[in-house]
Parts: sequence; structure tokens; C-alpha cells
Amino acid sequence: MAEKRDVWTYDYKKGNKIIHSGFTDDPERREKEHQRRWPGGHLTIVGAAKTEDGARKWEETKHKTINPRRGK
Repeated sequence: MAEKRDVWTYDYKKGNKIIHSGFTDDPERREKEHQRRWPGGHLTIVGAAKTEDGARKWEETKHKTINPRRGK
């Protein structure tokens, strides 16, 4: 049986700057979580739905941006 493709990879952006990249099974919830930390941003889905394993591989190869420190 094939694995479910129910995980989405995303970039969380403020303007055109990528603040964070990751994966989630609930993009709306994840966007709200990020908006508490980085108000004014938005989540952009990258590519099609993936398996969790596929999403983890994508994340490993994704260029990591330096996240602003909390409280700043």
C-alpha cells in the first residue's frame, strides 16, 4: 500500500523574505502558530503534498535561513 501524501512543505515569509521553512499536516494551524512569533507574515506552500519521509528529505536539502532570535 502506498504511503499517504498528506504533508505539505512550506516557506513562511514576511514580504519577500523567507523567515522559516518546514513541513506540516495542517498549513492553516501552522501559519497561525508562526504569526504569533512573526506577526505580519504568511505561509506559502512549496510543491505538491508529500509523504512525511519526502517532506523530511526536502527539509534536509532546503537552504536554511537564520531565524531571528525570540524576543527581538
